[in-house]
Amino acid sequence: MNRKEWFKNSGIYLAGGLSIFSGEIMPRLKSINDIKISLKSSRKFVSDFDFMRTMPSDKNIIRLMANENPWGPSKRATDAILSSVKEGNRYAFSLIDNLKTKIAKYENISFDQIILSPGSSNILTGAAIYNYQIGGNIVAAEPSYSDMPDFAEEIGCEVRWVPLDSEFKLDLDAMEKNIDENTSMIYICNPNNPTGTKLKTSELRDFCIRTSRYTNVFVDEAYLEYQDNPKAESMIDLVNKGLNITILRTFSKVYGMAGIRMGYAVSSKDMIEKLKSTTRSHQSLTVTALSGAYEAFQETEFLYSIKKKTSESREYLYSILRKEGYEYIPSSTNFVMFPINMEGERFVQEMWKRGVGVRSWEFNNQNWCRVSLGTMENMRFFEKAFKQIS
Repeated sequence: MNRKEWFKNSGIYLAGGLSIFSGEIMPRLKSINDIKISLKSSRKFVSDFDFMRTMPSDKNIIRLMANENPWGPSKRATDAILSSVKEGNRYAFSLIDNLKTKIAKYENISFDQIILSPGSSNILTGAAIYNYQIGGNIVAAEPSYSDMPDFAEEIGCEVRWVPLDSEFKLDLDAMEKNIDENTSMIYICNPNNPTGTKLKTSELRDFCIRTSRYTNVFVDEAYLEYQDNPKAESMIDLVNKGLNITILRTFSKVYGMAGIRMGYAVSSKDMIEKLKSTTRSHQSLTVTALSGAYEAFQETEFLYSIKKKTSESREYLYSILRKEGYEYIPSSTNFVMFPINMEGERFVQEMWKRGVGVRSWEFNNQNWCRVSLGTMENMRFFEKAFKQIS
């Protein structure tokens, strides 16, 4: 049965859009449960890159706006990066193979099922170009990490934006209802950015198994390493089962290499070849990034240390918000989102004046702040600034 026949038989159609939760939106939030999910939100959301370009270049600012690891790379990774500088006159081809071999062994996949990239961004834009070439629409959530679907829309792809559910998680049922015979890709960010929520592993797995029979499913696992058992929650094993799944990973978050730029995707050999045709990933990789990533990959003690410190900062932030009378979306990541009673841009500027950089969003008729988790010293600085305007 082909994809078109399946849609006719399954009864999955776009019939007048998604249902909207009823109820009045409070202009000033009393409870996070008062926020209703609406079909429309304030697109477009500004990317972290574009947002940070608008900010003053003050090195004394506490950076809590880009989900960076404030503790930086491990010593092993740093030493490897510094040592590799003297090899900067050589192309990095052998180092590419070394890192791919290490990843393949850990993930129990073949060498040619991996594509490396400076961060995951290059792969995401390559995926958008691929989807433009083959035609069809992309199903994506909002708010979510939108660099790929935003770029796809800019180059002429149709993107079907699906609101989050009442728990601020990706609404898999609604996303599935937006799929039709012309859907070329579903994009999932789990755990989700900017809300910090994650899906139940079993529910996401069932969704991927069902929908990948008829279209490409991209699962962005940028924040997966912050989980207690990331390997158990990953969808990579579905790739080995021959399903039409692509998994995206990055060294920018828990590994602390956001400015060094390294990421990768795992998929079928066929999809990897297609992505290679729309990216310049290997030609963009440096000896420094490859050397650091090779030493950092699955460095167990370091990863445990970063997750522990992140958890401590997160709990401290929760306590700050509770003391000030704010609710928040429980987070599975290195950032926390909470509703604010002030226009978002003004809130950001007021925090910036007090030496703290944060991000704001507006969706569901509510202004939100997203705070990246810093060191305990950073969080105490945030607390002092926040209390002045909260």
